[in-house]
Parts: sequence; structure tokens; C-alpha cells
Amino acid sequence: MSGNSHGHTPAAWTGVIIAIIGFCIGGAFMVMAQPLGVVAGLVVIAAGGVVGMAMRAAGLGQPKTHGYAGQQPQGQQS
Repeated sequence: MSGNSHGHTPAAWTGVIIAIIGFCIGGAFMVMAQPLGVVAGLVVIAAGGVVGMAMRAAGLGQPKTHGYAGQQPQGQQS
């Protein structure tokens, strides 16, 4: 399990933290019955996904590997 480092990247952490903030914003405004604030929270959640993907494209995410999770690429020994 610890060998694949799933989600242990700056891109993943940043995207998730922004999305959590968006959920908090949307939830607070939902309780206050303010639809515009709920929409703002949804926009922040979407921004978290965009930021995470942009950071991954910039090289701050986990590199892509071919094959199944936990499987070593051919020719490499652990």
C-alpha cells in the first residue's frame, strides 16, 4: 500500500484542500438559505479540480505509469 504513494503530491493536496474549502462555503450558505453563496461554493469546488489538474500538468503530480496499480513496470526490480 505504501509503495504507490497514491495522492501524496502537492497537486493532490492543493486540489483537495481547495475543494474542502468550497464544501465548507457551500454548506454554510446552504444552512443560511443563500443560493448565490451555494453556487459560489460549487465554483470553488470546481476551481480545486482545475488547480489540481493544472499543477499535475506542471509536473507537481504523480507521474503516469502503465499497467495496474501496484505492478512494477517491466524490466524493473524492487
